[in-house]
Amino acid sequence: MSEQAQNPTRGLDGEHCLACYGDSPALDESEARRLLGQLHEDWTLDPAAGRIGRRVALRDYLRVMAFANSVAWIAEAQNHHPDLHIGYASCTVEYTTHAIGGLSRNDFICAARVDALLR
Repeated sequence: MSEQAQNPTRGLDGEHCLACYGDSPALDESEARRLLGQLHEDWTLDPAAGRIGRRVALRDYLRVMAFANSVAWIAEAQNHHPDLHIGYASCTVEYTTHAIGGLSRNDFICAARVDALLR
């Protein structure tokens, strides 16, 4: 039984990433949109439904780097790593699952953990 099935009140941020392999199917657009609805409204789905991203505005570079390091910690803990685009007062976080060439549930789990970090 999956962790989500064991505790249906637990959100994506309470789940843990599972290993994805090249033969795992990427999520279809409808499932990606359904999961996107569970994230902060600033997350966007790219037109090809293969990547999600969120730009986070912060006050200064030091806060951006602290945020980026926190996201890196989440990535290491989940063994699922985003692309980070760092600017002076913002950081854009983008998730995709390279092994399958699209989105997996792991992308949404990690995005939900980023949302929890920002709450």
